[in-house]
Amino acid sequence: MDPVRNPYAPGAGQRPPELAGRDEQLAAFDVTLERVAHGRPERSVVLTGLRGVGKTVLLNAQRSAAVRADWGTGKLEARPDQPLRRPLASALHMAIRELGHPQSDDVLGTVKAFAARDVGSGRMRDRWNPGIDVPATTGRADSGDMEIDLVELLTDVGGLAADVGRGVAIFVDEMQDLRPEDVSALCAACHELSQNRLPVVVVGAGLPHLPAVLSASKSYSERLFRYSRVDRLDREAADRALVSPAHDEGVEFTPGALAEMYAATAGYPYFVQAYGKAVWDAAAGSPITVDDVRVAAPEAEEELGVGFFGSRFERATPAEREYLRAMAETAVADRAGEVEAGEPDSVPTAAVAAHLDRKPQSLSPARDALLKKGLIYSGERGRIAFTVPHFGRYLRATAG
Repeated sequence: MDPVRNPYAPGAGQRPPELAGRDEQLAAFDVTLERVAHGRPERSVVLTGLRGVGKTVLLNAQRSAAVRADWGTGKLEARPDQPLRRPLASALHMAIRELGHPQSDDVLGTVKAFAARDVGSGRMRDRWNPGIDVPATTGRADSGDMEIDLVELLTDVGGLAADVGRGVAIFVDEMQDLRPEDVSALCAACHELSQNRLPVVVVGAGLPHLPAVLSASKSYSERLFRYSRVDRLDREAADRALVSPAHDEGVEFTPGALAEMYAATAGYPYFVQAYGKAVWDAAAGSPITVDDVRVAAPEAEEELGVGFFGSRFERATPAEREYLRAMAETAVADRAGEVEAGEPDSVPTAAVAAHLDRKPQSLSPARDALLKKGLIYSGERGRIAFTVPHFGRYLRATAG
């Protein structure tokens, strides 16, 4: 069929034509916006899930909902090598500008002071300009103590939003990559906002171990955030993600083709889009059949192998790749048949070491490096898992 009319969109954070299976989370966020706008107590939100399940897409959809509610919004992506001050200041700068209040200059001065503080030297950095055309405030959010400064900053932002009669929402992607001191400060600031019922909401998205990261920082974090797991789509939602955009183009799927697609993708949103794109291009016309899916499967798997799996595997060193393959092989032996689609949730680190006939301590450097690269995560002590669905299956298929 005509590739120009192909409606499917596999891409990092790219919104699919039909955002299926996320109605409940979007509705819950609308309630959060309404409650905060009316001065009701409400928690900030944390989205967790594997790579490719659509966390960033959902985060962006929630930001769009906040914009429709006339809130000020800003977004940042956390990076392990970058302190929070500057990206958060840029996000808040955008949110405050969207509020458009005449008295916002005072708060923007506080944002500038917060951003420019050089924690290492205790001095203000004059060279870096965050694009805020007002003088930096003195004596507010500029102490150099991240927790004190962030509490003061978000309190001022919340006060401005309350005066305007609107709200501010800050969206943090890859939240698990925040530095420990920044996580602690963010938790403390959210706690302060909640206690004072200020109209500021933080929405974070990250890997499955993000709740553990937050809990390790502040013991009250499990009560501070509303956690929402973003998982693979059930059969009905996966079918809708395929059928609805195809129907808009006058194309249908046979029931057998939809069943074959779900068997291949297991409902993971990125896989649904990748297979949808390949099948559309391979099909001669409507309706799309089982044979079309089977003909297109190698193309879809190749695209996933290069762009989704392979690119991540290439980031690993030889020692790290050995560890990843051992995880994949251990997973089958450890819990074969227990989890649908043959992808166990996690494996014991001791079992990986035993598989390689090595002492666990000797593998710590490779494991820690993979954790920092975001290729694996530890949801509980002594166990590890891939951050990418079906990564173990890919590694087993490409062994040797």
